[in-house]
Amino acid sequence: MASFTLHGIPVSRGIAIGRAHLLAPAALDVKHYLVAEEQLEAEVQRLQNALAAVHKELQTLWNELPKDAPTELGAFIDVHALILSDPMISEAPLDIIRIRHYNAEWALLTQIDELSAQFDEIEDPYLRERKADIQQVAERVLKVLIGSEPLLPKAQGIDEALAHMIVVAHDISPADMLQFRDRSFIGFVTDVGGQNSHTAIVARSLDIPAAVGMSQASTLIEQDDWLVIDGDAGVVIVNPNPLVLEQYRERQAGLQRARKKLNKLKKTPAVTRCGVPITLLANIELPEDCGFALEAGANGVGLFRSEFLFMGRGHRIPSEDEQFEAYRKTVASMKGRPVTIRTLDIGADKPLDQSDHTALNPALGLRAIRYCLAEPQLFLTQLRAILRASAFGKVRILLPMLAHAFEIDQSLAMIGQAKCELRAAGIGFDEKIEVGAMIEIPAAALALPMFVKRMDFLSIGTNDLIQYTLAIDRVDYEVAHLYNPLHPAVLQLIAMTISAGHKAGIDVAVCGEMAGDIKLTRLLLGMGLREFSMHPAQLLAVKQEILNSDLAVIMPQTRKILRSVEPNAIAEAVAQLQVM
Repeated sequence: MASFTLHGIPVSRGIAIGRAHLLAPAALDVKHYLVAEEQLEAEVQRLQNALAAVHKELQTLWNELPKDAPTELGAFIDVHALILSDPMISEAPLDIIRIRHYNAEWALLTQIDELSAQFDEIEDPYLRERKADIQQVAERVLKVLIGSEPLLPKAQGIDEALAHMIVVAHDISPADMLQFRDRSFIGFVTDVGGQNSHTAIVARSLDIPAAVGMSQASTLIEQDDWLVIDGDAGVVIVNPNPLVLEQYRERQAGLQRARKKLNKLKKTPAVTRCGVPITLLANIELPEDCGFALEAGANGVGLFRSEFLFMGRGHRIPSEDEQFEAYRKTVASMKGRPVTIRTLDIGADKPLDQSDHTALNPALGLRAIRYCLAEPQLFLTQLRAILRASAFGKVRILLPMLAHAFEIDQSLAMIGQAKCELRAAGIGFDEKIEVGAMIEIPAAALALPMFVKRMDFLSIGTNDLIQYTLAIDRVDYEVAHLYNPLHPAVLQLIAMTISAGHKAGIDVAVCGEMAGDIKLTRLLLGMGLREFSMHPAQLLAVKQEILNSDLAVIMPQTRKILRSVEPNAIAEAVAQLQVM
């Protein structure tokens, strides 16, 4: 068996070694034929029965969610159930059967192909990746129609091929990933997907090695091939030779030893070797994530992505009381530690009302704070809910995607109005609640005086800051190699923001992916960063870097890095920081 290497997008750290288990798309098995007039309603009924069966299947998956399942999985099942109920899926294929006389499978695929083509025209990376959800729902219906076997065999324990199984597929739905928890599944490889795809999100939350955007992996890899996933590099080695396999086994064993060692740091304060304390915070999506944050030893929540409360609900927006209860639960769960709640980061790319509103470039359109200011009642409702929760513990409000002074002033005026309404109703809240700004647009980083003058704190969203600075869609695997956190322009913007905050005497955090990347921890420390916010799974590894860092050595080297404009020199100097 020939050995070869595939390169994709790294989305979840670690190494997995095992046998390939290929998942063939049900669409490949679909037959195309015309149905006689007198059989049309029977064919319609067959599709309706399949839709009902999948509805029941999704409900069963929801009901049987284990208590320790990542919260994202429940939200994704809800999204798939809503897609299944949408007339574009539940009714349009029935019309195709009646009008064109297509068999049920053909009719469904025809409709899905038309919807997929529409999604391909969308520029925004997040919304474009939602095409995968529609295709995954269709896959489930097709499996019922053609009577497919379950996706994965039950683990046999002594069967080596199953005991170390790596799933290889064109794509995998989050609902199907639930099956992996009860089977000997150690990693996965997909042809499509990016950093924001659901498969990537679930991989990180399950802490399973994965590589996505591998293009032709599902056609090049054969059943039972030996695979090595290097999750850190986004590389898959197919049928490695014995020497390479042994090297990766040693690296894997080393990672497992290191992970056990990290667990001993949970109660150790994050302090540099020279005695400077560092604040380590957690990024969360839902109140249930607080347990993971506390288990990792987080000092608080640096980013509560409140939009997850709004997703997967169809036309129903959560009420003020529903939002308040979620925020209050989070505050109570964190046991006195601060909780920073980002206001709704949603808009043209993720419309709440499922309307046909479109934009030429949604990523640059009516989203985040722009959307909220355009929908004042929705914004006021959320602000009142957050303020009410502030009566139960330390809460801070974080405003996303600010670029203009008038946006800051209008947002602060809305917060003032929400406070007045609560006072009039006799409802308590923290009168001195802090309000901060996300620095994620280059214009904001270049106009910091107007931010530090008005804001209580700043939080750098490096994901969008890099994307907007470099004009690079980081989800598109064809140009993913251009996404570079170490680009000199990006480093300058981050350094400027940290410096401006310090001079103004206000806190500055980094809450993007850079905060959780241990290869960049010392660089950020050298820039003066003292507050990191990341996924709880990354916290202990970052803490270890901090404990081994000496600012007296790192800061002079960082100043040299910031004066450099040559990419290779910057990358080499950052690597040198790791060994200091």
